[in-house]
Amino acid sequence: MRVKVTKNKNSQSFYVIKDVNVAGKWTTKIVAALGNENQLREKHPDYEPLVWAKKQAKLLTQKEKANQNSLIKSFSAAKLIEKDKQRSFNVGYLFLQDILSQLGLKQACKKIQAQTRIKYDLYNILALLIYARILSPSSKKSSLAYMQEMLGVDLPNLHDIYRALSLLSERKEELVSASYHHSINVKPRDTRILYYDCTNFYFEIEAAEDMKQYGVSKEHRPNPIIQMGLFMDANGLPLSFTLFDGNKNEQPSMKPLEKEIMRDFHLSDFVVCTDAGLSSNQNRKYNSFSNRHFITTQSIKKLKKNFKDWALDPSGWQKPNDKTQYNLNELNLETDNSIYYKIRPINGNDLDQNLFVTFSPKYLRYQRQIRQGQIDRAIKQANSKQKNKRNNPNDPGRFIKEKHFTKEGEKANQVQYLIDKERIKKEKMFDGFYGICTDLEASPLELIKINKNRWEIERCFREMKTEFQVRPVYVRREDRIKSHFLVCFLALLVFRLFKQEIPGYSSYELIKTLRQFNLAEISAGDYIPIFQRTDLTDKIHDSFGFRLDRELITQKYFKKIYKQTKKEKKYAKN
Repeated sequence: MRVKVTKNKNSQSFYVIKDVNVAGKWTTKIVAALGNENQLREKHPDYEPLVWAKKQAKLLTQKEKANQNSLIKSFSAAKLIEKDKQRSFNVGYLFLQDILSQLGLKQACKKIQAQTRIKYDLYNILALLIYARILSPSSKKSSLAYMQEMLGVDLPNLHDIYRALSLLSERKEELVSASYHHSINVKPRDTRILYYDCTNFYFEIEAAEDMKQYGVSKEHRPNPIIQMGLFMDANGLPLSFTLFDGNKNEQPSMKPLEKEIMRDFHLSDFVVCTDAGLSSNQNRKYNSFSNRHFITTQSIKKLKKNFKDWALDPSGWQKPNDKTQYNLNELNLETDNSIYYKIRPINGNDLDQNLFVTFSPKYLRYQRQIRQGQIDRAIKQANSKQKNKRNNPNDPGRFIKEKHFTKEGEKANQVQYLIDKERIKKEKMFDGFYGICTDLEASPLELIKINKNRWEIERCFREMKTEFQVRPVYVRREDRIKSHFLVCFLALLVFRLFKQEIPGYSSYELIKTLRQFNLAEISAGDYIPIFQRTDLTDKIHDSFGFRLDRELITQKYFKKIYKQTKKEKKYAKN
């Protein structure tokens, strides 16, 4: 440390400073402000101000070194660390705990516990399983091993975890309902628009059993699957879910779950937005009564000829908030980024609805770029006399046709692989077009916006499958499988609420950072952070109102933070 003197017209001031390294750059830090020249002469008349200031700098330097040496002396270069003792702990779960504590699950679990008279702490097990699913997804046994790395938690035993799974599956509806009603206080829930979609999860088994049945796998796997239907609100937060057999049609899964939501969540006025695979005529009718409406994607290719001709007709197009009529043949498709639309009634099957079609030159350019890459791969396959036979609508093999012929003097048929130019031409007809059917009376911009947000539910499924590694499922009993998916659903809700607190970062970045929030124990109850402080860690700390990046985390301070994140916040009633 050294003395720094700053001068002005009337006096000079004395400071003790030291060099510090911040984010790889050296700078100076003021350790102590000693006062100005007149103050020092008055307080210490036996010393010149500069001499006294240098003496103080020397004393502060010696004190700092003594503190450092006392810490170093508490360790020995010859002594081995204690065997089988956990020395590094994760505290990133505290941010998740701060959110989970607000979702009403503790009270719901207490109610269940009182009714069943179980001895173990049901909420503690559920909470730890949710943290482990986000931070270290694995089997329940491996999750228990990871829980030992969470600082300050009460560890359950493995038998109680499995018993809890059997119980949780029976009380799924009340737990999901509690999480919805209490989450309203954490983040607004926009339930005017509800999105519904389905996915499935395969099991690495050979024989079908219970709900695990052979069906069409989204991942093109030849294994038995279980299917999941998920409702999401307009803010991208999961609402509720259902599980059903892998060999069943997904369309009938929506109505029972929708009834459950209306009953348990007290919702009645909403618009259900789905993709074409879930838009059966029965589902559309069901959501065209009372204050409910539907918006569903509609394949232009599958329309009846008169509607298809109308949708592809280049004349009669408009822009939102613009009454001018446009002809698509007169547009500059290479530079135009506008969205054009047309709308007409499409009645039948006792259902009144509108067909809303959009055309986007930007979407057209994107589709043609993707297809050109597929055509290039198809040409390579044809030249190498191969044809990919996978039943995939985006597979390049669809552009290859086989021509059989017999050479003169040979009996065996020969096969020639050619590019199917007619198939390419037919596909190009639909580039840039997108259709939806709806009974909702809304502006074109509103319809476009609602349908555009449907991709968010796909991201929910992707987060579950990639970040939370929902499968493989390491339990076999059907009740425990259902509880496994309940834990994954609640983990998705908690993480999405956390993600909305820290906008602008990917799921991967956020989860990676939470996993790296580790502390190392240096003495009984005292810890030091061993994670890198970044702009992201600062934003997380600022959002949640406590800090884990102090140079020293004492036992007293950690207990304060732990208690803070476990406590349910009080919200003002509306």
